[in-house]
Amino acid sequence: MTKSNLLKLSILSVGKAHDAYIKDGVEQFTKRIGHYYPIDWQLIPPSKLTDPIQIKKAEAANIIKVLAVTDILILLDEKGKMISSPGLAKLIQQKANQSAQRIVFLIGGAYGVDDEIKSRSNFTWSISELVFPHMLVRLILAEQIYRACSILANEKYHHE
Repeated sequence: MTKSNLLKLSILSVGKAHDAYIKDGVEQFTKRIGHYYPIDWQLIPPSKLTDPIQIKKAEAANIIKVLAVTDILILLDEKGKMISSPGLAKLIQQKANQSAQRIVFLIGGAYGVDDEIKSRSNFTWSISELVFPHMLVRLILAEQIYRACSILANEKYHHE
């Protein structure tokens, strides 16, 4: 697998900047992913409203602003479908084969995401039946994307 000039990866996360205990790991895996695909992170500030419904609507408006119509949106949600690491690799490869320009992985806010975002998503993925802090999900997501890339490249990082 060589670095794709067509497919780009983006990770959107609603919340504050990476905490120090997460930052190094996220940066390390992001750098590794960059050997395969261009990748970027976009942090969307959490809403300062107090009503959870209004918070989700405000955050949805900010998420929609950064999405292109052609983006493939993969929403991380505890109610999504669980897939294996090879399954994630297959999903990325399928989208690349379909000439996707950008795959966007979205980690929603503390109250989840508005129905508008759920209906806009192309795939809803649950990384675990466990619930993790959003910061930890960022690290897990970055590692899993890297693992998927190494699987696609037939490299030794992933052991079956």
